[in-house]
Amino acid sequence: MRALVQRVAEAQVQVDGKTVGACGPGLLILVCAMPGDTPDTASTLATKLSKMRLFKDEAGRMNLSVLQTGGAALVVSQFTLAANTSRGNRPGFSNAANPQEAEALYLHFAQALRDLGIDTQTGVFGADMAVSLVNDGPVTIWLDTEHK
Repeated sequence: MRALVQRVAEAQVQVDGKTVGACGPGLLILVCAMPGDTPDTASTLATKLSKMRLFKDEAGRMNLSVLQTGGAALVVSQFTLAANTSRGNRPGFSNAANPQEAEALYLHFAQALRDLGIDTQTGVFGADMAVSLVNDGPVTIWLDTEHK
């Protein structure tokens, strides 16, 4: 799986002008399932993100995880993270998992975060979404899982 993670003061996602998911301080996670990903891949990514030290401690150093701070997560499906831009001017998206498989992995990933104790909301898979955020830092991290 591929994820773009942003430490946020707040974030929200709207569909047709209605807020469908939001979080206060925590993480906005744009996630893309790739061919070969499995539920174990999604769980492994969730565990890694839950422990990643992206939040400031008392000394101002990034030493705390979202679990340690009690932060929340907003997870948004983002197939365009699989874009292949090596040829021409139009990105190709054949590196993304098929929609049915991708939706199941996206939902599994969000549930894995919840199971780890992180208050997690989501966007709507496949919908035309408007995502807004206040990036804290800014802190933005790109993650790719390794296929085994």
